Amino acid sequence: MKMQKRFVMVGTIALYFAICLEILIMISPFAGFFYAVFNPFLLLVSGNPATRWLSAFFLPHLVIPSDPFLIALRVAGSVLLVAGLGLFLLCAVMVYGAKFRRRGAVVGGPYRVIRHPQYLALAVCGTGLAILWPRILTAALWCAMILAYYWLAKDEERRMVAAHPEEYEAYRQRTGMFLPPSLERRILPPSATGRGLAFVLLTGLAMGAVFGLRTYTIRHLTLWSADNVTAIAILPEDGLKMAHRMADILAMEEVRRRLQPESRYLVYVVPTDYIMQGLIADTGGDWRLYQHHHSWAMITDWIFHPFRHLRQGHRAMAGAGHHPHPGMTPSAEHPGPGATRRLIVLRLENVPLTASPFADFALGVHRVPELFFDVDLHQGQLVNLREVPHTTTGWGEVPTPTF
Repeated sequence: MKMQKRFVMVGTIALYFAICLEILIMISPFAGFFYAVFNPFLLLVSGNPATRWLSAFFLPHLVIPSDPFLIALRVAGSVLLVAGLGLFLLCAVMVYGAKFRRRGAVVGGPYRVIRHPQYLALAVCGTGLAILWPRILTAALWCAMILAYYWLAKDEERRMVAAHPEEYEAYRQRTGMFLPPSLERRILPPSATGRGLAFVLLTGLAMGAVFGLRTYTIRHLTLWSADNVTAIAILPEDGLKMAHRMADILAMEEVRRRLQPESRYLVYVVPTDYIMQGLIADTGGDWRLYQHHHSWAMITDWIFHPFRHLRQGHRAMAGAGHHPHPGMTPSAEHPGPGATRRLIVLRLENVPLTASPFADFALGVHRVPELFFDVDLHQGQLVNLREVPHTTTGWGEVPTPTF
């Protein structure tokens, strides 16, 4: 029974980090192998009305927020990820260094005040990852991971007490399990029942925060709406451009005849070299990032420069002195970014025509990619228009972020 329990705990932690690290793998050449295994699970979750909400996102990932709180939270995600990873590596070096040199148990450094700082480090790192790749499923599994860490720590302590009863008991009395002892005694009940209730409270607070943050994010998106169309700007400064130009753009004959009055649409207004457009619709091979060799640059930029890659496209990945990606040479197919914007049109299902623009981001909405077109905003001219596959994005059927 103990082996089964330990297997479940380790499996929960492994699944959690697999989901968190999805963002790192999906932009790498290994994306195809990863999703061959993982995507059936995601599709099962997103296809069931009872669990569809788990595959949704609760913080901005595609857009640059204009709200100071959301900007600060995104930066905090990077800080927590790096700090947690740094503490974990420090603990690993101390523990395995002591084993290699046969020094016995480690009781110095962070272990002087906390018995399991490596689990605290992973929890902090996981919090940062949940902010950086904010699937609701990630937050739900974070709660399960916390419980798994607690059980693993209790199991380790039982074995240590059995092996070193007096020494380890004295060590337990002067340290906390996951927090400094004075703080831990103040906030964690001593009984198993009390700690169980504390976990339930933590889960409730975490999931409540997730849905609160999702509502807050939607309310602070840069939106424009009229009739059956809602437009969302990736760059907050494009809100003014949408206010002045969007009605004229939708009135263009080639655009108007492709938008049916009985359907509702969500239009993404993005720079033509916007690097994440493949997550919205399959706009071409340039934007299937896993097919290119910028994985390490994108990962480090995503962590240390949270918004630069959203503004600079492939140029942010190429580095100083490099030419833009070959697909970004200005042409009729790939106009230069400048004053030109790409509008990616998605048809919405399960949304009433007269609904609020915020309803377009509800959990039960199905989004069908239709087409994209490029418009020179200064000249008011249509530069390029193309239909896109209606069933997939650049990542196939993988559920992708909405904002």
